[in-house]
Amino acid sequence: MENKFKKNIYRAFLILSAVFIFGLVLLGISSGIAFMNSGADRSSILNLDVDMKTAYMPHVILEDGNNEGRAIDSTVFEKLQRDYLNSWYTRNEALKYNDPILLKDYYTDSAYVKLKRIIELNRSKGVSVEQTTLSHRISLDFYSADGRIAVISDRNVELFRKLYKDGQTVNKSKDTSNYQVVLFLEDNFWRIRHFLRKSALSFTGSAIPELKTFDTEIHAIKGVNYYPKDQAWKMFGERFDLKTISADFKKIKAMGLNTIRIFVPYKEFGAADVSEKHLQQIHQMMDLSASHKIRVILTLFDFYGNYDLADWTLSFRHGRTIVSALKDHPALLGWDLKNEPDLDFENRGKERVLDWLQQLSRIVRSIDRNHPVTIGWSNERAATLLHSEVDYISFHYYGNTAEFQKIYLDLKRSSEGKSVVLQEYGLSSYSGFWNLFSGSDKKQSDYHAEMQKHLEKQHVPFLFWTLYDFSSVPIDVAGKKPWRRIPQKFYGCIDSEGNPKPSFTYLRQK
Repeated sequence: MENKFKKNIYRAFLILSAVFIFGLVLLGISSGIAFMNSGADRSSILNLDVDMKTAYMPHVILEDGNNEGRAIDSTVFEKLQRDYLNSWYTRNEALKYNDPILLKDYYTDSAYVKLKRIIELNRSKGVSVEQTTLSHRISLDFYSADGRIAVISDRNVELFRKLYKDGQTVNKSKDTSNYQVVLFLEDNFWRIRHFLRKSALSFTGSAIPELKTFDTEIHAIKGVNYYPKDQAWKMFGERFDLKTISADFKKIKAMGLNTIRIFVPYKEFGAADVSEKHLQQIHQMMDLSASHKIRVILTLFDFYGNYDLADWTLSFRHGRTIVSALKDHPALLGWDLKNEPDLDFENRGKERVLDWLQQLSRIVRSIDRNHPVTIGWSNERAATLLHSEVDYISFHYYGNTAEFQKIYLDLKRSSEGKSVVLQEYGLSSYSGFWNLFSGSDKKQSDYHAEMQKHLEKQHVPFLFWTLYDFSSVPIDVAGKKPWRRIPQKFYGCIDSEGNPKPSFTYLRQK
């Protein structure tokens, strides 16, 4: 009886195992079929589920044209403009993925055939093209009486293109051209019939405007990287508190400081469509700083990390909006394009990051000629990158105090006469398990005492990190590893209860 019972258990186990394995096989097959089907759906490759209006937003200026045909309704012209820009977006995507599937909606059959030949040739040679346009000046030249034909001019089109061969970059080019375009209205789409490049303009990127010298203002910087103690990395939005900020500005001014560095988070401020509420808040904060005679360095694109050409129109729309809105504020000292972008080199590619920064600098300087531009590099080794695109050089230093003076003087010698600002420096006073109880308030105080001697001796403009200790540090700032995140809470010269720490004495200016 016992042997029979054991055999029945064994049979049941084998049956259940077989059912389980068979189920796994079926699941694998179904997943494979689903994967192959999704791969066959080329629309997924070209992101058809993404609204083109939110994927491609170049800067567009509408100009009065010499329309020789009938007058065009504003709604019709808006549809014409949108379809025309979508034709650029679909062309960019088709060239990138070597797949013309999207082109049919925005090109007539004859234009589609020409583009398809180009794409097939590229594919056969292992070539792909990544490109985007940044700006257009569009005017209407002709609109037919039957409302089915339109001719537009598109001037000063800035086109950036990268050519890849077997996945490797083989060429980069920048081009500014004028185009004349004939469009037919078919099936409620304005489709490109003829696309004529009329002239290419001499272009090496957006021109860098001649700016005044800002050395006097830069050399006077004595400041702090600022967050309110209870809103670290969350200064704006629902937790925005003018009363707290005002009280902090009084402390900063009483310390003899004259400058603060503020961060503008990309997504929190609405990404491509900047939040009006957040803009109002930053205006209010800057109004307060002006009343306390504290200048503001605005660091743009905090927590941004894409840099792909396909994202340029979105990120630059964000930058244009912020700079245009704040460029005339009396509290503004200058623009910091990005905090520590060199830390993105490994994951995003150094070339991509530098190309994006170069173009951003030229856009910002074309909008605002009255305030200096810099980049907040994480260390002195990266600090001279793109030095011709900035008005002064900024770097961060968290190294040994004994080595600072030599590093600073070496950087000054290689800066080609530009001012150099120590934009971040500091030492955590954390003492606990995660640093083997090696930190202390005294060590932090000694650090700042030594650093201030170097800064005074060499007349170094500075902004220390930071005013307050923080009760918490977000994971997306310092990561999940506690030995990195927890010490970040203790860089302040005022503790999280609002009491001055020993380092406060050395950071207070005479």
